[in-house]
Amino acid sequence: MKGLLVLSHHVEDGEALTTRALLKRAGLQITTITYEKTPEITTAFGLTVKVDYLAKDINVQDFDFVVIPGGRYVGMIIDQEHNIKDLVKSFAKQNKVIAAICAGPRFLGQAGLLDGKHFTAYSGSEKDMPKGYYHPEKKALRDGNIITARGAGAVYEFVYEIVTHLLGETQAKALLTNILY
Repeated sequence: MKGLLVLSHHVEDGEALTTRALLKRAGLQITTITYEKTPEITTAFGLTVKVDYLAKDINVQDFDFVVIPGGRYVGMIIDQEHNIKDLVKSFAKQNKVIAAICAGPRFLGQAGLLDGKHFTAYSGSEKDMPKGYYHPEKKALRDGNIITARGAGAVYEFVYEIVTHLLGETQAKALLTNILY
């Protein structure tokens, strides 16, 4: 299975890079993309990361799932950003898996994908999902093909939900066992 991981300037390091590493450990193919103007992004804590592709250079139809990490960039661009919202809408129309963590679910909320859905997110982010069912007590949860998590401290639970949904619970448990979770 092939997935996209969307990276932007000021993305939260752990939500992006740990998620990528764990999904790869589980045997999933992960391609990083950005909608920034260059393939280098600077994370929230100052790490320069070169993504695999600029978003314009890939065919999203070739991918089975998408992951949207959070970070302070979300608050900086959420109201004028349309690329990530269009991307998740495209995946939703094809009934593909959409996973978002921390403030990342705000894109899903503004795209209308969390209407009537159960979700979790970084505290305060729920304002963009007024028609959904917010569960602040949950670290991660899945409702249909949408997986959400509340923040950097929930990366392992987030990845567990993704791997369970895509590859099965046996594979997800094996991943946690292999990293001594």
